[in-house]
Amino acid sequence: MATYNTEIQTGGGGWQDDAPLNTSIANRDGVVPGNGAPGTGTTVTWSGEAGNGTVTFFDNGSNFQGTAQFPGEGPVGYRGTLAD
Repeated sequence: MATYNTEIQTGGGGWQDDAPLNTSIANRDGVVPGNGAPGTGTTVTWSGEAGNGTVTFFDNGSNFQGTAQFPGEGPVGYRGTLAD
């Protein structure tokens, strides 16, 4: 599992802080290791009642970039940096 400090970018504004993102995928250690971050080039997509998104990880999992969409809102840029 890895935790990321995240930001979103709306159409009219710059980057704004968003809630931390925890990545954990049970029984697929090759995608997201239990004790670390996803590898460079790993793409994770999710969808549910709380929204959806797609992100790709870079620099040995130290950051990601992608898009997200939350209920009642349009899509936004979404990025994160591995928390200490």
